[in-house]
Amino acid sequence: MPTIDADRLTAFVAAMARAGGSDEREAGLIATNLVEANLKGHDSHGIGMMPTYANALQFGKLTANQHVSVVRDDGSILLLDGNAGYGQVIGGEAMAMAIARARDTGLCLMSLRNTHHLGRIGAWGELAADAGLISIHWVNGITRMPLVAPWGGSDARYTTNPYCTAIPETPDHPRIVFDMATTKVAMGKVRVAHNKGEQMPPDCLIDRRGEMTTDPGVMFEEPTGALMSVGQHKGYGLALICEVLAGALSGGGAFLPDRSDGHSIINNMLTIVVDPARLGERGAFLTEIDAFIRYVKASPAAAWADEVMVPGDPERKSEAKRRAGGIPVDETTWEEMIAAAVQLGMTEAQARAYEA
Repeated sequence: MPTIDADRLTAFVAAMARAGGSDEREAGLIATNLVEANLKGHDSHGIGMMPTYANALQFGKLTANQHVSVVRDDGSILLLDGNAGYGQVIGGEAMAMAIARARDTGLCLMSLRNTHHLGRIGAWGELAADAGLISIHWVNGITRMPLVAPWGGSDARYTTNPYCTAIPETPDHPRIVFDMATTKVAMGKVRVAHNKGEQMPPDCLIDRRGEMTTDPGVMFEEPTGALMSVGQHKGYGLALICEVLAGALSGGGAFLPDRSDGHSIINNMLTIVVDPARLGERGAFLTEIDAFIRYVKASPAAAWADEVMVPGDPERKSEAKRRAGGIPVDETTWEEMIAAAVQLGMTEAQARAYEA
């Protein structure tokens, strides 16, 4: 696949966002967030989301230049509404409020509802970690269709429902960011494989008959197949908890078919932000993390692995490689980006000027 420089991709996505009505600041936040996902190796949450965003804008399900609203402010508890704005803006604003409150009180429980696609949830955990705080996130989604089969079921009933925990850097190690879909793979990774003409790993997908398959195309036909939970019944249980804590508790709602409008990705998120210094001596806490990571990484590498890593290491390796050598973009994704740019009001010539 051809590779494209990160700065060029950032400029392209920002131009697309501006064409869709975003002001300069918002366009920059959207572009930076999406390209950062590509840099970190999460192409599923990167620039390939822009065609979906363009469609949501067209149908009035995503609104440019929106900001977070405070529904309830009760000490260490915040209930916020994203007003169907860009998650790349709303997520940052919500986290800024939660971080400020946690610094003040030691703890913030922030519930965010009704925001358009929040993207890579690890990005929001990183904001807390960079502020010296711990954050825990549960997320659900209401999309145009369900994507994931419950354990023991044969069709899709909910979405990929991410979970994330982020921990600050220590004297010897970078921040730990554990960010996962509760499925074996995110839907975006299925989209990327489909665009590349690649097969999926075994046990990730079932087809419309409920049979295991490696063909990503089952998620792009009617009736669709479904994604499978990570860890079988355990991932299913965690996904269910995300529906309760992120969806039901926020008032944004759990996934139900009559809440799907067919043209948007609405996320709800419950976040807990904690100042570890309120629970003990901060230096001792960080020293303990360092000692444990050294112990874990000292395990001899298995035959199939180069080294033992901790959450956040793969993303750092990917970012270093892709900043130096460019971000790979498959032809299908690129053509979808060009079409989305035209849909948003750019000319094809303007869009193709960003090609490598």
